[in-house]
Amino acid sequence: MSQTFHPFSELFAQLGLPNDEVGIRRFLAEHSPLPHDVALPDAPFWTPAQATFLREGWLQDADWAEVIDQLNIALRPVDS
Repeated sequence: MSQTFHPFSELFAQLGLPNDEVGIRRFLAEHSPLPHDVALPDAPFWTPAQATFLREGWLQDADWAEVIDQLNIALRPVDS
């Protein structure tokens, strides 16, 4: 079974968000840091459809799981 690699920009497009570099940076700046006690799909800024996509992508270990993990990390506070 081969797994498809999805770049960050494709995840943003799949979520219906601006997927150019400026749009991605703006989204991350506006929504970071996401507290560690809030699961990514439970963040208040997702629509129900976006939250479902993220949750199912993780639970089903879908092709999207790796890039969803990257988004999760990108939104978290940097521990010093």
